[in-house]
Amino acid sequence: MKPEITTWQEYQAAYKESIENPSNFWSKIAKTFYWQKEWTNVCSGDFSDVNIRWFDGGILNITENCLDRHLAERGDHLALIWEPNDPTEKMHGVRKYTYRQLYEEVLCCAQMLQKLGVQKGDRVCIYLPMIPEILICMLACARIGAIHSVVFGGFSAASLAERINDSDAHILITADSAFRGNKEIHLKEIADKAIQNAPGIQHCIVYIHTGCAIPWVEGRDLKYQDLIAQTTAECPAVPMEAEAPLFILYTSGSTGKPKGIVHTTAGYMVYVGYTFRNIFQIRDDDIFWCTADVGWITGHSYLVYGPLLNGTTVLMFEGIPTYPDPGRFWQVIQKYKVTIFYTAPTVIRSLLLEGTSYLEDKDLSSLRVLGSVGEPINEEAWQWYYKHVGKERCPIVDTYWQTETGGIVISPIANITPTPPCYATYPLPGIVPAILDSYGKEIALNSLKEPAEGTLCFKQPWPSIARTTFRDHARFKKVYFEEYPGYYLTGDNARYEPTTGMFRITGRMDDVLNVSGHRLGTAEIENAINEHEAVVETAVVGYPHPIKGQGIYAFVICDRPFSSSEDLLKSVQQLVSEKIGPIAKPDYVQVVPGLPKTRSGKIMRRILRKLLEGATPTQIGDTSTLLDPAIVESIFEGLLLKPKAV
Repeated sequence: MKPEITTWQEYQAAYKESIENPSNFWSKIAKTFYWQKEWTNVCSGDFSDVNIRWFDGGILNITENCLDRHLAERGDHLALIWEPNDPTEKMHGVRKYTYRQLYEEVLCCAQMLQKLGVQKGDRVCIYLPMIPEILICMLACARIGAIHSVVFGGFSAASLAERINDSDAHILITADSAFRGNKEIHLKEIADKAIQNAPGIQHCIVYIHTGCAIPWVEGRDLKYQDLIAQTTAECPAVPMEAEAPLFILYTSGSTGKPKGIVHTTAGYMVYVGYTFRNIFQIRDDDIFWCTADVGWITGHSYLVYGPLLNGTTVLMFEGIPTYPDPGRFWQVIQKYKVTIFYTAPTVIRSLLLEGTSYLEDKDLSSLRVLGSVGEPINEEAWQWYYKHVGKERCPIVDTYWQTETGGIVISPIANITPTPPCYATYPLPGIVPAILDSYGKEIALNSLKEPAEGTLCFKQPWPSIARTTFRDHARFKKVYFEEYPGYYLTGDNARYEPTTGMFRITGRMDDVLNVSGHRLGTAEIENAINEHEAVVETAVVGYPHPIKGQGIYAFVICDRPFSSSEDLLKSVQQLVSEKIGPIAKPDYVQVVPGLPKTRSGKIMRRILRKLLEGATPTQIGDTSTLLDPAIVESIFEGLLLKPKAV
């Protein structure tokens, strides 16, 4: 499928129509997909009643659009390339699937689930490593109308059990274990512990991936390969109503249990398929590599559904960027002639730290578009990515979106939108941003003469917006729509530049400091500190200050020794004063060997705040989901501020 937007003028026209006449605009986009029965009403509902519906009356199955419709013309075209963790591993060599082969695998898996009694509307929990079967199982669920709930393979048994119970899943699909660099993660053992607290699980399907010894419960545990051997590639696509749930994906809240975000079938399909091909300017021969784990929304939308809806070849990678050495990503790009590379700023910063030597002997000439996702990218990382990876010829699409938005909502369009560093730039068709001030009043962006910053909200629904929190619509309304009636609350802050009309994401609302009455975004301070010649990555948090309300504490990773901590503090303070103003100067700068990150790369600033509030490492709660739990103790021992113990 070809992009609808190929010029700046086409973007402007598309955006104008999508806002003024959304029914007409999205009807035209929806007709580029296959429907068993066309809709009777394009859209209804708003952010006041929170009863949003798209393509009502329509009947479809998303897998017919991901697979069946490509068979006639692209059946022999590669759909999926899987690169294993270890490039020298014989047992787990590269696996490739054409669209026809993937179609057959999905149908066999779908039939397997049906034989186990899975029906339309049932929930299936998927707890797998980054192997083709995670994608196959997702599509198999969609084929028969089951709702998939993918749980990231780095989550603990308690987290897995919580998600199984909340979704009321009766089938769990897992693997014996997973490879991650030089580590082996025993998923089946974790799954067994989870099932002890999730009695609703009737069958645990186990894919044998590493061949390690695993515990086995006869009758409950079933071998994936044995079940598939008893199937045939026959499974008609179950007709699905447009608003039928497609999947549940859990996102952690700052308090309370994880929220089961529900995405429905038709609107999600239309929006994700449309944004994928337009933002990245997809071509028939592209090799698209999204490095996100399928356990997160980026993996759902732009590793699985977005590419397959457009007949694109997608690359899935099992390993980590630094195994067996920090040149692995560049080696993979060279090996498969990747044309579009979509990754996270935290990955870019970690590879920046390794220098350019691992890039020098790699041929990256196949690349034509780079992407950034997951958090605002700092300028140093952006410049390094642009210069050393993209060779100053590949545009960087710095994408902004959330689990709840389903797809990208603010982003450049490759080679069409200007791409100044660190700007998400312009809203995509159908997206109407608003910035609210500290009183909750919308700022009139059209009449601004100076930049304005505040709470980022959206004013009207788009097709892929989440519909609810699973079995708790009241919570959904409370979290996203209650504080500012008539708006969708993102929980993020943004700055609007009136001279360009661009948006820049400045950080989470809960990552905003109030220093002597001044609201300061932590992301803005971090970006300034990251420009220091010795600093690679920074996490800024507030701590209780007897005079200012909140003080500013910076945890930094450096790539060289500094003469003294006092000299480092002074030079950082001077830099921040120059970039933002004296009010934003950090009170403390602590050099740390690493930051507390989840396995997806998210910095857990909550942990840093608790340490500064007086908690010890044993008092901050479960750290099992961190990439390196031991880093918390190291940070604690080096604290420059010694608060009273809680």
